[in-house]
Amino acid sequence: MDLDVFVTTHQGEWARLDALIRTRRLSGEQADELVTLYQRVTGHLAKIQAAAPDPTLEGRLTTLVARGRDAVTGSRSTGWRDVGHYFAVSFPATLYRSRRWWIPVAVVSLLGAALVAWWVANHPEVRNSLVAPVELHELTRPGGSYESYYSDRPASSFAAQVWTNNAWIAAQCLLFGIALGLPVLWVLVTNVFNLGIGIGLMASAGRLDLFLGLLIPHGLLELTAVFVAGGLGLRLGWTIIDPGPRDRATALAEEGRAIIGAVIGLAVVLFASGILEAFVTPSGLPTWARIAIGIAAETLFLLYALLLGRRAAAAGEFGDVDAADRADLQPVAA
Repeated sequence: MDLDVFVTTHQGEWARLDALIRTRRLSGEQADELVTLYQRVTGHLAKIQAAAPDPTLEGRLTTLVARGRDAVTGSRSTGWRDVGHYFAVSFPATLYRSRRWWIPVAVVSLLGAALVAWWVANHPEVRNSLVAPVELHELTRPGGSYESYYSDRPASSFAAQVWTNNAWIAAQCLLFGIALGLPVLWVLVTNVFNLGIGIGLMASAGRLDLFLGLLIPHGLLELTAVFVAGGLGLRLGWTIIDPGPRDRATALAEEGRAIIGAVIGLAVVLFASGILEAFVTPSGLPTWARIAIGIAAETLFLLYALLLGRRAAAAGEFGDVDAADRADLQPVAA
C-alpha cells in the first residue's frame, strides 16, 4: 500500500471527523455522519497497522479514533460542574437523608460526654486513676499543657496534623460500617470518653471556662463531622441487616457510593475545622469572639445540611453518583 496516496485519499475524512468531534451540538444528520466516519477511520487505522505501519500516523489516528469513540458513546469527563453539583446537591442530600442517624448519634454522644465529665469532676478517685495530681496541675494550670497544646507548633503544620487525625477518625467511622457498624460504636464511645474526661479534668480544676473557650471555636464543627461519619457508618451497617425494599446488593451499592462521596465532603468540613483550630482557637481574639466564630461555622454547616439538603432531597437526589456512571441493573421479578 502506498502510504502517501492513502493519506491523501482519506485526509479529508479524518479532518471532517475531527471537526464533528469538536462540535458541541450535533444535528441528527451530523450524528449519523459522525458514527459513519468513526467506523471508517477505525478501518483505516487497522489497514495501516496491518499493511504499512507508521508510528506517527498510527499515533495520530489512534488519538482520533479514541476521541471519536468518546463522542459516539457519550463518554464525559469530570469537571468543575461535577464538583459544583457534588457540593451543592449530592453531599447536602446525603447529609439530610442520613439526619435520622447522625443527629441521634450527636445527642447521645454529647449526653454521654456530659455524664463522663460529671463522673470525673466529682470523683477524686477516678481523676487520680487517670492522672496524678501533679500532672493534673500541670495540665490545667494557666499556660499549662492543655492551653499550650494549641499554640506550641506552627499553625500551618498544626492544622495539617489536626486535619489528618480527624479525617482518619471520620474515615474509620464510614468504612467500619461494612462490619455491621459495630466498630463504629467503639470509635464513637472512645471519642465520648476522651471528650468527657477532658471536660471533667478541667472542671475539677475550676478551668471549665478556659476549656470551653478553646474547644467551642473548632470543636462544634469537628465533633459534628465525626457524628455525621458515625451516623453514616451505622446506617451502612444497618443496611446490611435490613436493606428495605431493595435487594441487599443494590442497597449496599447505593449506600456505599453515597458514603464514599461523603468521605470527600467530610474531609473538606474537617479541613475547615482544622483551620479554625490552628488559627482561631489559639488567636489573641477575645473568648466571646472565638466562640462566636465557632457557633457561626456550626450554624452554617447545619443550614447547609438541613435546608439545602432538604431541597436537594425533595428534588429526588439521593447522594448517589449520576445514573450515567452507575452499572446497569437487570430488572428482576419481585
